[in-house]
Amino acid sequence: MNSLTTSAAAAPGSTVTHRYLQSGPLSDIYDKVMEGKRLSFADGLRLWQSDDLTALGALANLVREAKNGNKTYYVRNQHINYTNICNKGCKFCSFYAQKGGPAPYVMSMEDVRRKLERTRHIPVTEIHMVAGIYPKLGYQYYLDLLDTVKATRPDAHIKAFTMVELLQIQKLAKKPMEEVLLELKAHGLSSLPGGGAEILTDRVHDAIFERKETAHEWLETAKTAHRVGLHSNATMLYGHIETLEERVVHLMKLREAQDETGGFLTFIPLAFSSKGTKLEHIPQTTGYLDLKAIAIGRLMLDNFPHVKSFWMMITPPVAQAAQWYGADDIDGTVVEYEITHEIDQENAAQQLSQQRLVGMIIEAGRDPVERDPLYNVIEREDSAALVPERPRVALPMAG
Repeated sequence: MNSLTTSAAAAPGSTVTHRYLQSGPLSDIYDKVMEGKRLSFADGLRLWQSDDLTALGALANLVREAKNGNKTYYVRNQHINYTNICNKGCKFCSFYAQKGGPAPYVMSMEDVRRKLERTRHIPVTEIHMVAGIYPKLGYQYYLDLLDTVKATRPDAHIKAFTMVELLQIQKLAKKPMEEVLLELKAHGLSSLPGGGAEILTDRVHDAIFERKETAHEWLETAKTAHRVGLHSNATMLYGHIETLEERVVHLMKLREAQDETGGFLTFIPLAFSSKGTKLEHIPQTTGYLDLKAIAIGRLMLDNFPHVKSFWMMITPPVAQAAQWYGADDIDGTVVEYEITHEIDQENAAQQLSQQRLVGMIIEAGRDPVERDPLYNVIEREDSAALVPERPRVALPMAG
């Protein structure tokens, strides 16, 4: 992590911000951030224990602006959840088919084609595919799935398969993981979404998702993917039974893996929604906790280029605010997201138009930048037309 600078006048943020941070109870962590020193486990735990959300946000924003300036990235994407049948029985999940819950389905290749054809008029950059673990699907199904997407939307980047899906695909293929990943790449797979990390500790694993991959398996699968040239994201599901210490452990395990491979692009904190799950007694996360998770993720994961505020799970207003609490990405248009149904239930398609998404970013005081899944900037006339010219006013520094 590079030094931001020891000169407050030259660093991101106002003089008032720096003075506030220098005089507060987190002043030693501020010094580390300014000097580019890595935060320790004890530092991370203090951040989670702190009630000063203003200081946490200001610290995270220093790092956010040093890495990404005033940019907020977004993508035009479409989600495909090809089956909701799953044999893992995770206590935190409301997506999989179960008695009293969603009806079971498996998408045929024709179903996939129809869903993609419905958005033919939209220049979708990313097709995002994740689903349940259904053992009756053969290895060829996954290859056909990639082939179908590639044939229908040849210009779109395919981001697909969480680590537990990859482990299932490898089991079906009966080949080494490296060989399976290379074959999936040959059929169009371009990156991985990074879901399913949950909390990377054995206690939480055994308590609420014991049939899924272990922390070690998740990390090793991700690192293997990175080594064959597939970038991925990394998630953290927070707000259920995890402790503050376990949140810090999770972040440090991700940071260590990133030191080893450099393959993670984005950290995505995922707010737990208990409705329809076996943990329905746990209340919904608050905006306070959502912003805190984003800020602390930005501070601890010094080797991650980006932090995302996923508007679908924390609401658009909180995702906007998060752009000043460490996030530099707000995800995308998200056509047909089915993993959680808490947000925007009246809109069956669960999506934001590009115009509204760009407007949200501008309203938050950031500069919207359309990207592809690898953070290559996309320049299109229709995107540029949504961003009005606005004068840059130099405000005097507070004394």
